[in-house]
Amino acid sequence: MRTGLRALCLLAGLAASSPAAAGDWKPVEKIVTYAISGRTGIELYRSIGENGPKIGVGRAIAYTDFDLKWSRNYVPERGGCTLAAARPHLVITYRLPKPKGTLPPETRPRWKRFIDGIEKHERVHGALIVELVEQIEAVSVGLRTENDPKCRKIRAELTEKLAALSQEQRRKSREFDRVEMSQGGNVQQLVLALVNGG
Repeated sequence: MRTGLRALCLLAGLAASSPAAAGDWKPVEKIVTYAISGRTGIELYRSIGENGPKIGVGRAIAYTDFDLKWSRNYVPERGGCTLAAARPHLVITYRLPKPKGTLPPETRPRWKRFIDGIEKHERVHGALIVELVEQIEAVSVGLRTENDPKCRKIRAELTEKLAALSQEQRRKSREFDRVEMSQGGNVQQLVLALVNGG
């Protein structure tokens, strides 16, 4: 079982109603839980395997995805086009397991350690997503194309730049998962502590 890969962002452009200063935004972060059952660590972990979010051919313990939209202000001037403002609207969603009912006293601390560690793992993915959005903002605002009075060339150029940034974010996310979920890695240690009580 693994934590999930991140969703590819939606790089949608909307006309901005008013320019915004770079960096004056904050992501919206949400936690969505899925129900699991059990009274022991092994029962809870088995329930995660049965009820966790489907990722590819298997199920994940947890999953982080995001919805990203942009308000952009393209300004045609002097025969060219300038991207004067780009404001992101970012929602990051963490999907985490949550036991039904009250756990027995001996299971509670093991579960807390496990779920705190899994949430911490997922929030690293969230931080990588925020980093991506900040990079997109940096390459977007002030971008200019010449001989582009209808602001068509600039959109194509921006799409090309953003695709490369998105690929790099996904690479970093995969590498983080590879280390965390390797033999002896942090996620494996969290699972073993939950299941075996170590």
